[in-house]
Amino acid sequence: MKILKELLYTKDHDWVKVEGNKAYIGITDYAQEALGSIVFVELPEVDDEFQKGESFGVVESVKAATDSYMPVGGKILEINENIVDEPELINENPYDNWFICVEIADKNDLSELMDSEAYEELCSKEE
Repeated sequence: MKILKELLYTKDHDWVKVEGNKAYIGITDYAQEALGSIVFVELPEVDDEFQKGESFGVVESVKAATDSYMPVGGKILEINENIVDEPELINENPYDNWFICVEIADKNDLSELMDSEAYEELCSKEE
């Protein structure tokens, strides 16, 4: 299982890469492995706004369908069309294949996320 030190993580197995006031969001290696072969991804529209904790999309695999939740509140700046067209890219490299890019509404939301060490500990308890 791969965990990148420079990212932040949620208990729902999402990763967050912060660049200034923008955040790129995707699912972790742990999540894609647990889901199995991903066959469908539904993402929001650019300019949609979400509160922290709201569902913004759906990931379907051969095993299950699961909602994706906003780790930070904000406005959608960009969606990754590549994973809509080729959802299997998430299985190949979950950290290169982000879902959405958002303009962070409140940087305080970031303080509730885990660093790589805390996330690694969470995963070890769930295995």
